[in-house]
Amino acid sequence: MLPLAVAATLTLLAGCAAEPPAPTPTPAPPTPSSEPSAPATPDPQANADLAAAIAANDGPATLSAIERGADIELRGEGGMTPLIAATKAGAVAAATALIEAGANVNTQDDIQDSAYLYAGAEGYAEILALTLTHGADLASTNRFGGTALIPAGEHGHVGVTKLLLEAGIDPDHVNDLGWTALQEAVLLGTDGPEHQETVRLLLAGGADPDLRDGEGNTPLANAEARGSWALAELIRGAGGGY
Repeated sequence: MLPLAVAATLTLLAGCAAEPPAPTPTPAPPTPSSEPSAPATPDPQANADLAAAIAANDGPATLSAIERGADIELRGEGGMTPLIAATKAGAVAAATALIEAGANVNTQDDIQDSAYLYAGAEGYAEILALTLTHGADLASTNRFGGTALIPAGEHGHVGVTKLLLEAGIDPDHVNDLGWTALQEAVLLGTDGPEHQETVRLLLAGGADPDLRDGEGNTPLANAEARGSWALAELIRGAGGGY
């Protein structure tokens, strides 16, 4: 089932079909000296068809609607564009078609989610990879002042963490809570294998093992306080202390 806000966005998009154009006189047949004809008038059903294609995660239908004039930057519920709605629905095929058609991967909705930031936070590696090759702003931040890497660290999204580090994201960006991706992985993650691998990647990618949080605690101190002994060992092995 689609998230409520996403469903509302698609409903709004479906209702934004353009008014049919007023009738115009039939143009005279072109002559060899005529200028090229103007593009065809956008299909008034295109926006509705785009909404349906996103809901069905139908890539070819998404592309067809775009080619017929659907507005790929139209704002819906909560300021979501079709691409943000597709990303939040996990509709990879539809999101791919939108990105490849030029949809802005950095546009943010009313709660400061963009397709790029949301894909990183939720672990949608395929969509994230596309945003990274289509102009994703690595320095952009979410409503907590964090880059895409920080929630990826929190959730232990190994593939996403690897993609972001390879793209050159700052591993030591500090969000409004005073946490880096490493601190968030320690404070909000688990001591399980996904978070262990995420922490390994962060440390190998240049994360400072001694960068303190807003309360003055190092990642090692926080890991030990939470009983995350495997994470603590990784941090200690990277030179982290108290």
